[in-house]
Amino acid sequence: MNDYIFGKKIYKMRTNAKLSQSQLAEMLGVSNKAVSKWENGSAKPHVDMIKKLAAVFNMSVDELLSLEVNNKEIQITKIVITGGPCAGKTTAMSWIQNAFTELGYYVVFIPETATELITAGIAPWTLNSNLDYQICQIKLQLEKEKIYRNGAQSVFNYDKVLIVCDRGTMDNKAYMSDLEFSQAMTKLKLNETELRDEYDAVFHLVTAAKGAEEFYTLSNNQARTETVEEAAAMDDKLIAAWTGHPHLRVIDNSMGFEDKMKKLISEISAFLGEPEPYEIERKFLIEYPDIKLLETIPNCRKVEIIQTYLNSTLNEEERVRQRGENGNYIYFKTIKRTISGTKRVEIETRLSKDEYLTLLMNSDTSKKQIRKNRYCLTYDNQYFEIDVYPFWSDRAIAEIELCEENTAIKFPDYIKVIKEVTDDENYKNSALATL
Repeated sequence: MNDYIFGKKIYKMRTNAKLSQSQLAEMLGVSNKAVSKWENGSAKPHVDMIKKLAAVFNMSVDELLSLEVNNKEIQITKIVITGGPCAGKTTAMSWIQNAFTELGYYVVFIPETATELITAGIAPWTLNSNLDYQICQIKLQLEKEKIYRNGAQSVFNYDKVLIVCDRGTMDNKAYMSDLEFSQAMTKLKLNETELRDEYDAVFHLVTAAKGAEEFYTLSNNQARTETVEEAAAMDDKLIAAWTGHPHLRVIDNSMGFEDKMKKLISEISAFLGEPEPYEIERKFLIEYPDIKLLETIPNCRKVEIIQTYLNSTLNEEERVRQRGENGNYIYFKTIKRTISGTKRVEIETRLSKDEYLTLLMNSDTSKKQIRKNRYCLTYDNQYFEIDVYPFWSDRAIAEIELCEENTAIKFPDYIKVIKEVTDDENYKNSALATL
């Protein structure tokens, strides 16, 4: 294995373990520079250091040295299929398997953890408290996701892997009080932003108890106990738990069940960029919203964003973004190319903090850094993002991403639209960065 290949593997193992170069260096007793040289292939660790690396990544030296890396990077995407009780998730898994296998993906499914635990006898009513149960479930979910991802990285003869989680960790929040959720985060040393945004996309199937009541049943899941009314209320709580994620889509029962499944496949395809990563986005100038009202709505979540534009080519827009709240942030790099007024090719990559800070060195000094508070809002099964900027006191921007350009948009009555500005260059983020 040459130095570049070996360095590439160290980089992948470090980032999968969510370690920065500084953290790994500290664990090994070396400098950040040494780790950087290993990863870029300009140097290789000596034998004693390879033993330490193997210990850090919980593998033998032989396993570390014999790891093969394909010349082609494996693209791994992890999504969540969630929803209220009796929403069609089981059937959805079959549709996803068929559709995306045909598109060249190796599809990996992570079974629903709650069903596994409850049918095994581990349930909120068998443990000392609901909190004890929820902590067990979150820990098992996280461990399963780690194991499945590690396995996916070794898949033979595929360069695209789709990991599909039958519910994700934020589903637990819907089954806990705010105090219990806060206690769980403290005990597990986790934060909500990283827990929620660890997934690349979230697709919520609305329960049959909302709009298709005649099809609601308890017979196809022995862990399900909710009445129609309880199922509808739980559906709302689940949407609220995931609100704030950068890519949340809600698929309702306004169509027949088969069309609901087709809509889900269409939404996942659009997210994955099959055949191209198109983003259809409409943008509206609105009156300055009632912030106090927004902050009282259960399915509305505030997110702090800092966006920096990078030097890029004439036909592309390149930027990096810090996104999160309460001191907990995740980082992205986005490249956009406009196809039409509403349609763009968009490629987004998750970054480590170190990678984000490095890219900031290439910032476009002709544009200001954009700081804004984004209020993510689900309303009538649509997902709005309301951006409030510090330089405006009378207006804000509301955006919505769509799968189809002709989709009807229904605004809540507390959002007052001034005009649509989708095609107005003056209201693009790149233009606002020059104000």
